[in-house]
Amino acid sequence: MKKFRKVLDGLTTSSPGVTIGSPSCGSAAGTPTAAPTPREIDVQETLVSENFQLCKTVRHGFPYQPTALAFDPVQKILAIGSRTGGVRILGRPGVDCYCQHESGAAVLQLQFLINEGALVTACADDTLHLWNLRQRRPAILHSLKFNRERITFCHLPFQSKWLYVGTERGNTHIVNIESFILSGYVIMWNKAIELSTKTHPGPVVHLSDSPKDEGKLLIGFESGTVVQWDLRVKKADFRIYYDEAIHSVSWHHEGKQFMCSHSDGSLTMWNLRNTTKPFQVTFPHGKIQKDGRKESCKPILKVEYKTSRNSEPFVIFSGGLSYDKAGRRPTLTIMHGKAITVLEMDYPIVEFMVLCETPYNNEVQEPYAVVVLLEKDLIVVDLTQSNFPVFENPYPMDVHESPVTCTAYFADCPPDIIPILYSIGAKHKKTGYSQKEWPITGGTWTLGSHTYPEIIITGHADGSIKFWDASAITLQMLYKLKTSKVFEKPKPGEGRAADLVEEDPFAVQMVSWCPQSRIFCVVGISAHIILYRFSKYDANTQIVSLEVRLQCEAEDVISPSENENNPCFSEPSSHSPQLHHQHPVSPGNRTPEGSKDSVPCLKVKDRVVRVPPGYQSELVIQLLWVDGEPPQQITSLDINSAYGLLAFGNCNGLAVVDYLQKTILLCMSTLDLYGASDPYQRLTRSPRRNRQSTSGLTELTDNQQSIDMERSKSPTSDHVNGHCTSPTSQPCSAGKPRIPMGPEGPRLTRRGPGRPPFRKAQSAACMEISLPVSHTEGHASRRAMLQQLHGVTMYSHDEHHSAASYCWSERESRENSFSRSRSSSVSSIDRDTKEAITTLQFGESYGRKSDALPTPCLWVGTSLGVALLIPMSIPTDQEERMEEPVTIGPSGAVQMLKGSVLRFGFLDCMGGIIQSPYEVWKDPNAPEDPDRPRRRKLVHFSPSSSQDAYGEGHLAVVCSERQAKIFLMPSQSCLYVHNITESSFVLRADVVSVSNSVCLACFCANGHVMTLSLPSLRPLMDVNYLPLTDMRIARTFCFTNGGQALYLSSPTEIQRITYSQEMCDNLQEMLGELFTPIETPEAQNRGFLKGFFGGNAQTFDREELFGEAAAGKASRSLAQHIPGQGGMEGMKVAASGVVGDLARARIALDERGQRLGELEERTALMMTSAETFSKHAHELMLKCKDKKWYQF
Repeated sequence: MKKFRKVLDGLTTSSPGVTIGSPSCGSAAGTPTAAPTPREIDVQETLVSENFQLCKTVRHGFPYQPTALAFDPVQKILAIGSRTGGVRILGRPGVDCYCQHESGAAVLQLQFLINEGALVTACADDTLHLWNLRQRRPAILHSLKFNRERITFCHLPFQSKWLYVGTERGNTHIVNIESFILSGYVIMWNKAIELSTKTHPGPVVHLSDSPKDEGKLLIGFESGTVVQWDLRVKKADFRIYYDEAIHSVSWHHEGKQFMCSHSDGSLTMWNLRNTTKPFQVTFPHGKIQKDGRKESCKPILKVEYKTSRNSEPFVIFSGGLSYDKAGRRPTLTIMHGKAITVLEMDYPIVEFMVLCETPYNNEVQEPYAVVVLLEKDLIVVDLTQSNFPVFENPYPMDVHESPVTCTAYFADCPPDIIPILYSIGAKHKKTGYSQKEWPITGGTWTLGSHTYPEIIITGHADGSIKFWDASAITLQMLYKLKTSKVFEKPKPGEGRAADLVEEDPFAVQMVSWCPQSRIFCVVGISAHIILYRFSKYDANTQIVSLEVRLQCEAEDVISPSENENNPCFSEPSSHSPQLHHQHPVSPGNRTPEGSKDSVPCLKVKDRVVRVPPGYQSELVIQLLWVDGEPPQQITSLDINSAYGLLAFGNCNGLAVVDYLQKTILLCMSTLDLYGASDPYQRLTRSPRRNRQSTSGLTELTDNQQSIDMERSKSPTSDHVNGHCTSPTSQPCSAGKPRIPMGPEGPRLTRRGPGRPPFRKAQSAACMEISLPVSHTEGHASRRAMLQQLHGVTMYSHDEHHSAASYCWSERESRENSFSRSRSSSVSSIDRDTKEAITTLQFGESYGRKSDALPTPCLWVGTSLGVALLIPMSIPTDQEERMEEPVTIGPSGAVQMLKGSVLRFGFLDCMGGIIQSPYEVWKDPNAPEDPDRPRRRKLVHFSPSSSQDAYGEGHLAVVCSERQAKIFLMPSQSCLYVHNITESSFVLRADVVSVSNSVCLACFCANGHVMTLSLPSLRPLMDVNYLPLTDMRIARTFCFTNGGQALYLSSPTEIQRITYSQEMCDNLQEMLGELFTPIETPEAQNRGFLKGFFGGNAQTFDREELFGEAAAGKASRSLAQHIPGQGGMEGMKVAASGVVGDLARARIALDERGQRLGELEERTALMMTSAETFSKHAHELMLKCKDKKWYQF
């Protein structure tokens, strides 16, 4: 059982709370001061479990692995199916809906019920689904599972309720859309072909009704056989046997001829008057060779034949290029009269569809656009202009333009930041788009009342940064920043640059952004940090570069100052980190010939560069190679504009930089930060002996070794964007292995000096790794998960670097992760001197127990569960700030938690969140006003500013991967402890505001999303939301204020979720309407002569042919009907929204109309039956009226 300190109990002691089986909270040596008593910081918590509910809100980006496409020409909405069973429905900007089949089977084909507000999906598990689109969250109304046959093609004629379904066996079945029941009418393959045919015609690849006569169905078989089936007389009108396999068929609108595309790259035209052979065969891309033969071409996968009143018909097809030209990109060919236009695509074409003015297939089609679905993009081509320009896509389909490597989410931003970012980004937009409006304009969407400025930032493998406007659950590109422009381009064969060829040296690892001061910081994979300032003016600038040398061994850690007792300095010494243009020769710089030392991974531009308006680089910080070993990647970062400081850490130590003075203030190993307050006694020669904690610093209430093993389950930082390798991952210097080979196995081979520090950037998007979340294998499997999470192989202290670092191959990375994790998991327990900096946070706090007033401090969290507090002295006067040094002195304040520290947060004694101080933004390149000299305007949120009646002090929230604690400052006493998870570990944690209060939100590796109250740490919500099947989710999951979060659900899509009940209630209002009532356009008057000679000779009643009365019932074993929950769910969902009454009325009217229709049908049947009975009775009466009684 957990024992919590109760704030309301009136206890006045400041001793820490205790949990069984975990170390109690300790504090640094010092005398207790008069701190607020628990009664004085009584916090009235307002959040309860009813404030929380988890649900998905919207999905942005391009549908991952698309497979199918459909368009409703009346409603003007587009549907895209995917290989994972997802369906995205798009309308006008803001109308964007995502549906998911529970089975997860790939979507083979989509068919809209045109202007009916419904969609039919055919999936790879041979199931048909009917989706109701007349509600904001579509739901399945009916499903039909085929048991004995596989679905290959579907066709639904306009304004018909009978769906034709072709199968792999060559049969054609007919489904009633209203009841979703199979008709007894079946077109068997052996009836469709001639009896004399000896071979099976193959699967059905095409079905369409003749524009001239709806009673004629054209069936295309894969082998090249085409049959026109007369549905009335149940026999074939004609059969075509062609040598080449058929991929698609398209009718001329008059119904007298059709076109087929074939596997040899040919197009054939057939006339119904003579079906013995095609009257035209063309190879659009097949040229005649010198020997007179046609060159072989690739298959034409689809063709569409569309007519136009004022011009020649359009023939549009994909594929058909000749085989001899290797490396040619996929193409879409548009043949218009004699003009042939070939459009090259960046990705393979999945599907395309021509958009026409009319939904009727027997009218002149008048095509105006082509929607082209590519593997990784969606393009719409304007057919009304001769140069065929593309429309500018209003949807955020380019999130994955370069693989996403990190994400950040900011809610409730300053209102002026979005317009200014948009205005700057608009200047760099591409040109050459069609001047016409985007043709997909269906649905309705209005800006909801519960909206506030939101920004999503994505970092990418090519070093680019994208800012997105995410307000009102939409996503729109604002501004793009390329961090690679700061560096010189690596040239092949030149020294260290040769190592980086064909790599992603600029990949973004994490970002830090202050929306108020507009200062932006980027951490890259090459152990570099770039600091940007925002300006509305262009400028000529010289980029300042600092180089930091973090040594790997404890005895070789570079001291930041000659005076060890005062580690604060502003001037670099000979062993300190050096400025960019200084390369002092010291004993540490001499390395064997050929190995690198004191050089960064990238070369910063050392000339004056012209920078456009927007974010302009001001400072670049790079870690250096040491003794032929690359620098460890940066695992944590924080920046504070009010202090003018930037702090970062990795597996070797911590560095603090003054970016105003461009100097390095602190650079030391984590071990040196403790001073005399190290909670562990590091035994380098005997790593397996129990560590004895320093007396007076912490009390171990359980066996020390078990606690160390518990912590060792997180050798990494668990800081997801951090790519931390291990607290002990940096190897010993060359030739100095200090620890002998252990029983766990041989040491891994050391990375050679010529190997690059990384392979291809481990993008968050491209990780397709299924990892176990069970803990049956102990921390070995967990270590493997963390290894994939951080993208690099983890090592223990007695292992050298392996050649494996970043790998894109799923199999290779999985094998590497598990093999190495098992070999090193035991030795990782026995770490001796190394621990990673996992999180950093600047803020106003009390560095020592004796402090009476808050001062600027830096909170440091490590992978061993240690929280350090470092006070700083910063000059307050502006002139002094630019000249006088900032002094930093570790105070020795140490707090202990279980697992790696993930997050810090600060609350005042009333429970309100304390924001970090910041500098108000002023344009650095604005013209100077001589009368008003530019001064820095700082905004501070002091803990004592709003609580005079509650005494001095504040609360510090510290969350690790297993535990959360609340400390009272300055006494450093622990008020509350909560063990978040025992069987898993926390990947993300953040202090967020929800419903005008604050809570601690956590995302665990087992997929649970949890919220805890603050400061009492009461569990408020625990939802098993998402099993962690790959590391992409873990690396990109982030919380923000307002009860929102996001993660990368696929390499191309961002999924946003909410855990706020209030937002769930308002979600219906914020979503767009997919269906809008529109009158179906009337069919054109064909004229008397045209109708008499070439029109429909007779009306076609499908109900009479396919209904149960005429066709009977289908075999029960052939298909199984599965009723959906869409009707009731749709009612409930609609009822909860603003349009609930209207939706209920609409559904009631639909149901009433359906019942009236059924009643009318039953009445008609009864009348028919009565008439038949009357007729038979009359006939019987006439027959019998003249007979005598004895003749009966």
